Amino acid sequence: MADGPAGSGSPATDAALTLLQELVRAGVTDVVVSPGSRSQALALAAVAIERAGGLTVHVRLDERTAGFFALGLAVESGRPAAVVTTSGTAVANLHPAVLEAHHSGVPMIVLSADRPDELRGIGSNQTTVQPGMFGDAVAFVRDVEAPSAHGADASVRAALRDLARQAVAAAAGHTGQPGPAQLNVAFREPLSAGLDAENVQGVPDDEVDTAFATRRVHGGLPAAELSPDDEPGTVVIAGHDAGADAERIAWELGAPLLAEVSSGARFGRNLVVAYRDLLRDPDFGGAVRRAVVLGHPTLSREVPALLQRQGVETIVVRGPAADPFDPARASPHRRFPDAAGASPGNRRRGPSESSTTFVSDVRVTGRTRSEHRAWVGRWVGASRQLLGDGDAGPDLGAKRSPDRAERNKFLRDEVALRRRPVDRAMLADAVWGVTWPHDRLVFGASQIIRVADGRVLGKKIRVHANRGLAGIDGTVSTALGIAAALEQSSASVGTTRVLLGDLTLLHDLGAFVTGTEERTHRVQVVVGNDHGGAIFRGLEVARTTPPEDMRRMMSTPQHVDVERVVTGLGWEYRRAETWGDLERVLTDPAERVVIEVPLAD
Repeated sequence: MADGPAGSGSPATDAALTLLQELVRAGVTDVVVSPGSRSQALALAAVAIERAGGLTVHVRLDERTAGFFALGLAVESGRPAAVVTTSGTAVANLHPAVLEAHHSGVPMIVLSADRPDELRGIGSNQTTVQPGMFGDAVAFVRDVEAPSAHGADASVRAALRDLARQAVAAAAGHTGQPGPAQLNVAFREPLSAGLDAENVQGVPDDEVDTAFATRRVHGGLPAAELSPDDEPGTVVIAGHDAGADAERIAWELGAPLLAEVSSGARFGRNLVVAYRDLLRDPDFGGAVRRAVVLGHPTLSREVPALLQRQGVETIVVRGPAADPFDPARASPHRRFPDAAGASPGNRRRGPSESSTTFVSDVRVTGRTRSEHRAWVGRWVGASRQLLGDGDAGPDLGAKRSPDRAERNKFLRDEVALRRRPVDRAMLADAVWGVTWPHDRLVFGASQIIRVADGRVLGKKIRVHANRGLAGIDGTVSTALGIAAALEQSSASVGTTRVLLGDLTLLHDLGAFVTGTEERTHRVQVVVGNDHGGAIFRGLEVARTTPPEDMRRMMSTPQHVDVERVVTGLGWEYRRAETWGDLERVLTDPAERVVIEVPLAD
């Protein structure tokens, strides 16, 4: 294999080809492209490498959706995807996805095309200051000088090779937290040249170092060795992206597992579903003396309140997110000043604050005793009692009863159940129930994720939500990226389901626009439609504000015809007004379908 491109006659094309080939060698297997003039060399080089082998290209028609699509690819694969944009506002449109990647610790590489030095600062069209545009959200930023006529020579190739590996290492978290990196690449005219297939070499599989690009967490903290307490009183809290280790630690410690629905740990014998209710109960939450925290808890007020309470020892396992979860304000590494403006590193904890330790991992020594099993049993039993039997269906025994009246009653009850309008609890139960380990489930930052978190039972499935900043934008685009990565890695393709509210859907309508040359993915978008923002109904201010003001200014009521919108964008549409409808459409084999569920509450 030759050392690099033979030369196309365009330094821009030669440099773009070399840079992308080196990114592939460093483990990047996916590039997301939004079309633009200044970035044409990167876009055309990417598709040429795809044709030759070693890279998968995804074209999204706007940069905002492209950024979240790249985020979804990285969430599923564990490796950074590169996202290519042209100059100007195109780069700024990546900012929401870049922020989410930063706060979630998801690897991403921004390849932003730019004007050369001589065109900057003189009012040139579509030119702004792009390096550092994302502020502290991007720790690794390099402004790459426009290639000269010698763009294909060995020294330039070596420099680009080093740059590519540095960017991938930064994104994957080799020396710090994983997250986004930016290569701002300047190009002079001619902005590209045609590439013959003979001039473009693919990257053989044995040259692709996917292990190098795989997300890792910086191990700069010590591990904690824990043993079950002499007296029970430990809980394990699994926030978003905690991972399956949380379930193991809970089992080995003999501790209740308080696992959020997107934690990746919502399964196992120690799982406590109704944890929020129990944390408010002095007989349960008041008896906690130690909390082990993994992931990023975001779905309750009860968890931060527990960790701020005097007498609670807190052990936080440092994850990939940019900021450690620290409601007790114990970390000396916080990047934001406290309310009084004091330096975080010099701030002393007051007597009411809990004791917090930050660690890289937890290793459990020793064995649990009967007291610990009883401690867990109390929590699990109380949770089951609080949840009750749920929405019990008709008595199946009556279906075969010799008593004709009992059989008729069963049939009436079954018909009544199937005709019932759907509320959020039923919707959460139904979508959770049809999702299995080969599927993926994505929650929007809507009221529905909180409902699901308070009721769905344990199941070892892959669940995602953009909880880094818990924004509602980009949810469908993220799910499409997850689906794309799932389908590339799995011979048996499952379904990627998205469960969200109507406003979250409307914030990402651009995701439904797919170019005619692009692959489609098996995705069900399930939207609970109550024609507004139900999540704001629970705000304290709602009790003292005129309802019409709350409705207009916070709930933002809307009456969008979802069917016309999504079918106009090329997606199939289903409507489920009753429980029977919902059961039927969730098992519909259609790909790229939006299921609208008018909510009864």
